[in-house]
Amino acid sequence: MKQFRYMSVFAHVVDKGSISAAAEALDLSKSVISHQLKLLETELDVVLLKRTTRSQSLTPAGEAFYRHCKQLNELAENAWLQAKETQSIPKGKVKITAPNALMDTIVVPAITQLMQTYPELQPELISNDRLLNLSKEDIDLAIRVGPSPNSGMKQRRIGQFRDVLCGHPCFMNDGAGVDNAYIANSWQGAHIYHQFKHHKTKDELEFTAKAKCVANSFHTCLSLLNNKVGIGVVPDFLFKQMRPKLVEIYPEYQLPINKVYAVYPFMDNLPLNVRVCLEGIEGELVAKGSC
Repeated sequence: MKQFRYMSVFAHVVDKGSISAAAEALDLSKSVISHQLKLLETELDVVLLKRTTRSQSLTPAGEAFYRHCKQLNELAENAWLQAKETQSIPKGKVKITAPNALMDTIVVPAITQLMQTYPELQPELISNDRLLNLSKEDIDLAIRVGPSPNSGMKQRRIGQFRDVLCGHPCFMNDGAGVDNAYIANSWQGAHIYHQFKHHKTKDELEFTAKAKCVANSFHTCLSLLNNKVGIGVVPDFLFKQMRPKLVEIYPEYQLPINKVYAVYPFMDNLPLNVRVCLEGIEGELVAKGSC
């Protein structure tokens, strides 16, 4: 409102001791300052300042009004400083969801480091292979494999990895029967199809199987693989940690690249706490050296 602007200008004139000094502080012309003071006194129908060519002084009405105007400027300045402080130090709650396979290996290490650097950051992590509704669940940031359906949310690619079809070395030694020993995550369904390409020749290899067991958690699938129950897919960055307990079923072939996306409900500038989390997770993906 224009009244607030006039009040702010008036307080600056009193604080600086003259219209000229206030004009310099506010980066305005002296004529603009004088005009706004005149409008202020006209709208209030009261004289606030007694001015001569050499000095200025407050009228009794001006003294009372000045105290309120000064408080207004102080409130505005404090609000500005607090907002800037919020933008310079990540703090507060941030709600993040990611698939099970990415949460422990990518998201948690990144968030752990951020929590140590910024003690006032308060992350809430939701590990879920389902595509949660960001609006309904009040989620600030979702890490997903593959692009999301058009939902009005912003999304950008932040990394990639490949799945590795692997299992206990006994499945390599046995040779046959791997297509009857597939451990599937529920998002894969019971009927499995993979298309591989040879590392060098680019020849294709098709793999089909009916799942021997379906589990709704990546960690359950991984536990079954470690217990020699069957074979299944594991992200390459995690597979590197599992060797030699797990081995590739087709070591000369590889599966297609999986693209990782960040999805969030903010259209323009990301809040600082969300931005630092996103940058940390993206950096962790790069650090893992996937693909």
